Amino acid sequence: TFKAPRQRVWDALLDPKIMAQCMPGCEGLKEIGPDQYEATMKVGIASVKGSYKGKVSIKEKRAPFHYVLSGEGSGSPGFMQGDVSIDLEEKDGETVLKYSTDAKVGGLIAGIGQRMLGGIAKMMVDQFFKKMESFV
Repeated sequence: TFKAPRQRVWDALLDPKIMAQCMPGCEGLKEIGPDQYEATMKVGIASVKGSYKGKVSIKEKRAPFHYVLSGEGSGSPGFMQGDVSIDLEEKDGETVLKYSTDAKVGGLIAGIGQRMLGGIAKMMVDQFFKKMESFV
């Protein structure tokens, strides 16, 4: 829950400068088209660490209620692909955010195990939204 109106939360979530500051491990986010970005990230999961280059896009946008943040990247540890579906509901001047994730990985990083990866993905998404609180 954000202590801010839905429109302010929506605007912050879709601001590329804010997005880059909130994404764990993000070293660069460059706009390459409407709602499309090129990303460079450094991610360490368990003993598998590395840099990833890839794309982030915003899909299924229904302002200011819903969108899907979709990302894919590859690097020496393997590849990652995932979607975060985000829904915003205004309640008593605050904004309740609900999300669900779907991720796929391959290469060395896949050897960590799906159960552990699910927990790490949730932790990274939670870190993103925790940092976002300071911008709304």
